[in-house]
Amino acid sequence: MANNYNKDAQHKFTRPALTPSLLALAISTCLAAPVMAQEQAAAEAELKLERIEVTARRTVESLQEVPVAVTSIGATDIAERGLSSVVEVQQFSPNTTLQASRGTNSTLTAFIRGVGQEDPLWGYEPGVGIYIDDVYVARPQGAVLDILNVERIEVLRGPQGTLYGKNTIGGALKYVTREMTGDTEFSISGTVGSYNQRDVKVTGQIPLIANTLYLGVGYANLQRDGYGQFLTSALPGQDRENYNKDLQALRLTLEYRPQDNLFFRLNYDKTEDDSNAKGGFRLLPSLLTDAPVPDSVYDSYTSMPTSNKVETDGISLTAEWDINDNFTLKSITSERTSYSPTNIDFDNTSIRIFDVPAIYDDENFTQELQLNYQTDGFKMVSGLYYYTADSCGVFDAVLEVLGQSLGAPGLTREVGGCSNTDSTAAYAQGSYDLSDKWSITAGLRYTKDEKRATVRNGLIFDTVYPESGWIPGYVRPDGLTTPIVLDDKESWNKLTPKIGVEYQHSNDMMLFASFSQGFKSGTFNPRATVAEPAADPETVNSYEIGIKSDWNDNLRLNATLFMLEHKDRQYISVIPDPDDASALNQRLGNVGRSEATGAELEMTWLASRNLNIYANIGLIDASFEEALTFDPVEGAVDISDRFTITNTPETTATVGFSYDMITDFGDIIFNGNYAYRSDYDLVELDNLLSQDAYGLLNLGVTWLSKNGQWRVGLHGKNLTDEQYLIGNYAFIAPDPANPGEFIPGLGGDNTLIGYYGAPREVSLTVAYRF
Repeated sequence: MANNYNKDAQHKFTRPALTPSLLALAISTCLAAPVMAQEQAAAEAELKLERIEVTARRTVESLQEVPVAVTSIGATDIAERGLSSVVEVQQFSPNTTLQASRGTNSTLTAFIRGVGQEDPLWGYEPGVGIYIDDVYVARPQGAVLDILNVERIEVLRGPQGTLYGKNTIGGALKYVTREMTGDTEFSISGTVGSYNQRDVKVTGQIPLIANTLYLGVGYANLQRDGYGQFLTSALPGQDRENYNKDLQALRLTLEYRPQDNLFFRLNYDKTEDDSNAKGGFRLLPSLLTDAPVPDSVYDSYTSMPTSNKVETDGISLTAEWDINDNFTLKSITSERTSYSPTNIDFDNTSIRIFDVPAIYDDENFTQELQLNYQTDGFKMVSGLYYYTADSCGVFDAVLEVLGQSLGAPGLTREVGGCSNTDSTAAYAQGSYDLSDKWSITAGLRYTKDEKRATVRNGLIFDTVYPESGWIPGYVRPDGLTTPIVLDDKESWNKLTPKIGVEYQHSNDMMLFASFSQGFKSGTFNPRATVAEPAADPETVNSYEIGIKSDWNDNLRLNATLFMLEHKDRQYISVIPDPDDASALNQRLGNVGRSEATGAELEMTWLASRNLNIYANIGLIDASFEEALTFDPVEGAVDISDRFTITNTPETTATVGFSYDMITDFGDIIFNGNYAYRSDYDLVELDNLLSQDAYGLLNLGVTWLSKNGQWRVGLHGKNLTDEQYLIGNYAFIAPDPANPGEFIPGLGGDNTLIGYYGAPREVSLTVAYRF
């Protein structure tokens, strides 16, 4: 099994600093490329790399002209590689982690360059921003987007605080759908595969008024049996499938272009994920019941309902007016909601040692006005932004076994509350050409955040659930609640700048250097047990140098070196009371600081008219430099040696190919890639669980009919059937008196649980466009 848990309490990696020669590898590779490129020029003069358009700077530009580290994957590559979900995009973007979080299929854990957010509880803000057509998806629940009617997916690496605002300190993930043009068209595809996979997707467009008004539709029904099973269940009649999929998604679009310089788009999307709650794999046998380590990492035990639901829907209106040749005015209005009743069995046994039924309920509204200007030698993006959101929820930590040992019917800690946010911002970023070769970029964003939080938290000496009927026969007592322990508000103002310089060495080579800053919102502790002050925002300062280069139209090399400092990281720690420094309280505060340096290289080579080879590599050295706790005698104590940067392999690398064989009956496209990730830690404090290095081998073949109407694809993913951890729950502590043994944690059991990525899967897709 390709994972290990640390029996010596801490599993620390030796992270050698990246030497100057290693950090310079990407740049030196680019500058050495002319030799290889010139050798290929004569034989392949007719080859030409495609122009890739991105909106990384909130306006359409060529990938090679944008001084930002960005990866873009277009619709053709998505189809030919058989990508079905945004989490698979991590293979093609260096230093990027996108995983389905622990207990569900739809909640996203996103890290870029070692910056992200593990805890999806309301009140905690993400470190990587998620966007659908420039509409911000505020919560990670439902953010594992299945790919439907997409034009491209962009990954922006590094803080995007000026143009995208708060909560993009690691970067941003952008899901861009197609703008409609042309005649009536529809397509339908069906996929069958391993574990009884059964997918149907339908997309299409109808011109209601020729060249003026279009209606677009997309629908997906995605079904799959589980990779494993719940071996035992305390409740009768439960669906025993584990890691299954049962999801439906709908998207409706109305586009209106009354004249050439005026465009409106109304979007509606809805997703219902009824997949079962995901049961974890017990890495240690239970101390309290007969729950040995299962044979399969996809098998589990449970005392909870296996049902789960994630419902999201959103509506947005985009209006764009080209005032003249220089000015464009754009408005983006959106409203999004999500609702998720979920079951998380932390101990994964058939008795109620540590069960957590929970409800997440979120809604937000955004309004953005952009005024963009472009002329010879100068372009600018500016705007005003408003965001308001209510993020609420409740969870019950059911500790029935512990409660009964104390003579009570049960024991539950119930925590609930809301985090209400109002945020306004104004921003501008412009690029000015100093000469034919040199240009500068400068930007600034001012943000004002206001946050109000309420937290209810208390013990109930019984087994309770959030609602009646949660388990068969359960009736929640009327009026049952816990006391309000926190009811407070706070506000913050932040300026996030960006400054950069670009040198256009030639039409095919640009070098750039930049400084950028981003911040993650301040917040209140959503699990507070007493009134406590808010934690201030986190800040990331990032420095980059990079190169974008094309060589003889058939070789593209893009490279970036970066260094970042992540300050004021929010963690629970022992901290002095702000009104009385002699009083120490355990609460959420800004006690951490980390740093990272790294390099990224992306390559595309058109080796021939038929063969395309691509690769990327990301290197990162990330570590905590400070993590403070306070002692009554010693004062501030640095415990950064107990912290680790999680979900961040030191090396990520992918190499792949696509070969197009032209025949009399259509094109046959062979493709494959191998995606490697070095070992990484999964627990930030006193790490007990690490994933060994592994690689995923994916191969596919696609047939396209000569008339372009038929597409048949056969795809195999993770063909070597690697087992790799993507999430965990660790509620144990090392026993100092008995090395290799553990002290039981909350609930009284050895709770060390792992969640795993998908096993080997093979699928066949048939699609028809008419």
